[in-house]
Amino acid sequence: MIKHSWLLSGLVFVASFAHAADLPRTAPASVGLDPDRLAVLTSLLKHDVAEHMLPGAVLTIVRHGKVAYEEVVGSRDPQAPGAVAARDDIYRIYSMSKPITVVAALMLFEQGRFLLDEPVSKYLPQFKSMQVGVPNETGGGMHLVPADRPMTIQDLMRHSAGLTYGFFGSSPVKTAYLQANLNADDPDMATFVDRLAKLPLAYQPGTTWDYSYAIDVLGRLIEVVSGQSLYDFEKQNILDPLGMKDTGFAVEDAPRQGRIAEPFADDRVFGIDASFNDPRKHSRFQSGGGGMVSTAPDYTRFLQMMLNGGVLDGHRYLGPQTVRFMTSDQLGSVKPGPLYVPGPGYHFGLGVAVRVDAGVATFPGSVGDWYWGGAGGTYMWVDPAQDMVVVFMMQSPRQRVHYRGVIRDLVNAAIIQ
Repeated sequence: MIKHSWLLSGLVFVASFAHAADLPRTAPASVGLDPDRLAVLTSLLKHDVAEHMLPGAVLTIVRHGKVAYEEVVGSRDPQAPGAVAARDDIYRIYSMSKPITVVAALMLFEQGRFLLDEPVSKYLPQFKSMQVGVPNETGGGMHLVPADRPMTIQDLMRHSAGLTYGFFGSSPVKTAYLQANLNADDPDMATFVDRLAKLPLAYQPGTTWDYSYAIDVLGRLIEVVSGQSLYDFEKQNILDPLGMKDTGFAVEDAPRQGRIAEPFADDRVFGIDASFNDPRKHSRFQSGGGGMVSTAPDYTRFLQMMLNGGVLDGHRYLGPQTVRFMTSDQLGSVKPGPLYVPGPGYHFGLGVAVRVDAGVATFPGSVGDWYWGGAGGTYMWVDPAQDMVVVFMMQSPRQRVHYRGVIRDLVNAAIIQ
């Protein structure tokens, strides 16, 4: 009965807030941002468009709950003459899907539907009795040993489940991932998880941070616990209530397809051989770890809700304690793997990297700020100490690391009070 009354209240809320308004706007100086320094950032972006380094982009800065800077530059599609970029262009956000999936899972956690220290196998029995692939000391290959303990739901959220991706590194387990061709024939999430669970783990659960399919498994766990597809659950509980009307796993209606941002023709490949997907096509594979599209206004509202401690426009999505928990260091004794994506000065929370040092990183920031990005070029961070949200939407895998640093440096340089 509790479950049904929660569902009814959610439906009423969606009907009331499906057309949420934009965040309020203000002049940069009114929230402590130097307009002249922001002008340097604008000039740099326009220069890079003119030099064909940057196809097009949308950059949004929100401070003290108000949009203080929103710049749109370049082209929505550099191969299409006259396709001028717009603020509501739709971008493939790839791994920026992960924080949305984690928030969806934490909503179920706050309903008491599972505990974070519970074994994943309680909900996904395929992951019982997992084995770990240990590289042989000589002769190549690997041998299998039993997992010391089950992977937990917390392990999924912090990438310590022992899972991995096949395209970062060349260990025997990663090679096995590639050979398994997990995404063949556009599987639904149940089929994908079945395939994944037949492979050995790369590490003992709870010992090592390694970027992985863990959030995709978390997405499937959401489906099993909620009884809905991942998209339906997120649409009902996050996307529609927040007014994120252009965020999802596909863009199937023709009018909105014309707003999909594209990279340069020679900049569509990332990883080993992964290429930009086409969100115009329906896919059964609803990847909670990397399958979503969104816009700068949509994603900004999501992050502002998080910065507000889980509330926006009078509706609470998460409790403030849960938000603080998600954006706190979760690694403890978990050791970084060979490719530690969060980088110097950062540890990892649940679905996001969390700054633990004022220095160490190669760009300014505040202890407690948190970020993540997507392989296609999108990037975001939230700085609670500065009461600030920044969203950068771009489609250029080749330039993604460069612009993360540039945007960080110049936005922080514009903060004067």
